[in-house]
Amino acid sequence: MSDRDYYKLLGVEKSASPDEIKKAYRKLALKYHPDKNHGDKTAEAKFKEISEAYAVLSDKSKREQYDTFGSAGFHQRFSQEDIFRGFDLNSILRQFGFSATSFGSANGFRTTPGNNPFGAIFGQAAGMGGRGCQGGGCSSQPLKGDDLTYQLSISLEDVMQGTEKTISLRHNGTPQNVSVKIPKGMESGKRLRLSGKGAPSPSGGPAGDLFLKITVDSHPQFQRDGDDLIIDKRIPFSMACLGTEIEVISLEGKRFKVKVPPGVQQDARLRIKGYGLPSGPIGERGDIYVRIGVQIPQALSPEQQGIIDKLAEAGL
Repeated sequence: MSDRDYYKLLGVEKSASPDEIKKAYRKLALKYHPDKNHGDKTAEAKFKEISEAYAVLSDKSKREQYDTFGSAGFHQRFSQEDIFRGFDLNSILRQFGFSATSFGSANGFRTTPGNNPFGAIFGQAAGMGGRGCQGGGCSSQPLKGDDLTYQLSISLEDVMQGTEKTISLRHNGTPQNVSVKIPKGMESGKRLRLSGKGAPSPSGGPAGDLFLKITVDSHPQFQRDGDDLIIDKRIPFSMACLGTEIEVISLEGKRFKVKVPPGVQQDARLRIKGYGLPSGPIGERGDIYVRIGVQIPQALSPEQQGIIDKLAEAGL
């Protein structure tokens, strides 16, 4: 790639800000990621190119060297190992929200700072064993162990606060406890990947990965709607007409007095801002919506019947 223009590869101007470069790479990585283009060698090559471009342009020092000496001069000074030193592809993709795990892949982007990451991705059939090539020669690689999937249920409180769970696995008949941190804002169906916690290799290679498929249990009071929480509150017909005040307890136990306006309608929603669920580990919180239900009595006492008759006579 010594004759390639990194800026053109990412589709940005030479004056692009770090944030513009980051956004451009994210868009292209999503398009050319190998999990989206199984067996497409052109897409694989493009993914390598844009990742190399981002490894340089996202590093202030390397970008200055590239801008100063140009593409050819830069590659005379920087080897592939130099380019990818300090560049952890898996970590970067995870920050963007579409790591190997989020695509549902078992490929495992096993990259470590200072190494070219693409041998692990493409060099040995995407982590499934076979032959890996480095430089001009190839050598046989031991088979990777099988990946495992584990169903893990968490509560709505776990979603709000984040939690740490310990799960018990068996490897070759031997029990093993594995601790895993569940970040805030998790959703049902999302998966977490624990590298090297899968089945051992049958030939001395690396162990497989463990994928945790998350299920969020239902809650006795709250319903989840994205980052918002919905709680149902029923009030008498008279209070719907006259207005009232009700108490709502948030998921973390905070008490609120919520005013219900006169004339409130069935299924009206009253908002408590900022006390819903977090939008990811560092995201803002959603809201609580109090959904009003109006109680209509199924039977009336003689006194109540008389009052209702008078209301009907008055046009209510």
